[in-house]
Amino acid sequence: MPVTLDRARIAQLIEEQTALLNERTTKSKAMYAHASEHLSGGVASSYQGRDPWPIYIESGAGDRITDVDGNEFYDFHNGFGSMVQGHAHPAIGEALAKRYPLGTHFAAATEDVIDVADELARRWGLPKWRFTNSGSESTMDAIRIARAYTGRDTVMKIFGSYHGHHDTVMVSIGVEYDKIGDRENYASLAYGAGIPQATVDMTIAVPFNDAGAMERRIERLAEEGRLPACVIMEAAMMNLGVVLPEPGYLEAVREITSKHGIVLIFDEVKTGLAIAAGGATEKFGVTPDLVTLAKVLGGGLPSGAIGGSEEVMSVVESGKVYQVGTYNGNPLSMAAAKASLLEVLTPEAYVRLGELNDRIVAGCQAVIEKYDLPGYAVGIGSKGCVTFSTEKITDYEGFKNAQDAELCDLAWLWNMNHGIFMTPGREEEWTLSVVHSDAAIDAYVDTFDKLAAALTA
Repeated sequence: MPVTLDRARIAQLIEEQTALLNERTTKSKAMYAHASEHLSGGVASSYQGRDPWPIYIESGAGDRITDVDGNEFYDFHNGFGSMVQGHAHPAIGEALAKRYPLGTHFAAATEDVIDVADELARRWGLPKWRFTNSGSESTMDAIRIARAYTGRDTVMKIFGSYHGHHDTVMVSIGVEYDKIGDRENYASLAYGAGIPQATVDMTIAVPFNDAGAMERRIERLAEEGRLPACVIMEAAMMNLGVVLPEPGYLEAVREITSKHGIVLIFDEVKTGLAIAAGGATEKFGVTPDLVTLAKVLGGGLPSGAIGGSEEVMSVVESGKVYQVGTYNGNPLSMAAAKASLLEVLTPEAYVRLGELNDRIVAGCQAVIEKYDLPGYAVGIGSKGCVTFSTEKITDYEGFKNAQDAELCDLAWLWNMNHGIFMTPGREEEWTLSVVHSDAAIDAYVDTFDKLAAALTA
């Protein structure tokens, strides 16, 4: 049985580690004071913020980054999961250096766009592609395509999943446990202010890993004349740490959506190119109607994509849907993506990522068992996490009910003070890169071991 951790000890360690991190980041503090004059909150995105100040980064190379205070870290954050290639990869740098003198933007197609689309079609088995500049744009356009194809307005998503920051999907993400409602009839709740209630009401959330609950909600919506245009979902949830699909779940979802004429969208912004060459679609062997990509695709440059079947993407080719964007398929982004796909994220690279993730998961699980901690380690491809919970988490309800939020906060602080740069927040996970070394993995596990020892001392 797991040990019962001393909550006062956890609170004490959080206080100590917070003070230590603040002491080690005084230049970030000064930079925050300057940045706050004209940057709202001192950052370019709300997800970059931190109380009392953000950590500002100066540089990165390979599997390491350095902040403005000179603190060096092994990077397991990797740009919220974008940098599976590692920082400043020479193959991508060479491609950008060759492309730049030829011009950086035309708002017209270039050959690299064709080559990237060809490679994505090969990897995903979906014949038609378009490009965007971010994951949010990809999911926004995919939903519009689905609505045009079906002639319906309602969108179904998984409760707790994040699909970008446009209004339709900023619904039922991170909310208080007692507000989510009945599992068979989850509430639609806005994620922050500024989202019209009419938009919120058109988005319906259902639990992950429960195909029966999804179909029953679809049938009730059909009776109301609100059959969904699409189900948008991550095939493996990456916003509750990592939650994998239970056996048969994705196959059941594919059958249900096909039966009801609903477009199935796999949001692979986090999983695409990160857990396999063809993302979750390849990993789990279930093919959606549409797939959305971003993050890893651009090799460190802003880029996104939408892939789909001939039938669903016909509304784009016919001109019925205007899928547009001045910077879509930007030459620099496409040059980086092409080099990444053909030279960096090779079959051998995915073998290496699998070896590294097996190593870190096994190492963390060994620590958990050594100290009888409440939790377990889980990983897939380049992604993984330690979930601080006494029970296996399969959906948002379990996550909010069972995961130890204070331990997550402490683990982040401890990592940051021991040379491990990690994504903040209980919802996040590690991302490995193809250039991570065995030494980096060992450092992560050793840091976790030291944390466990401090917790149980």
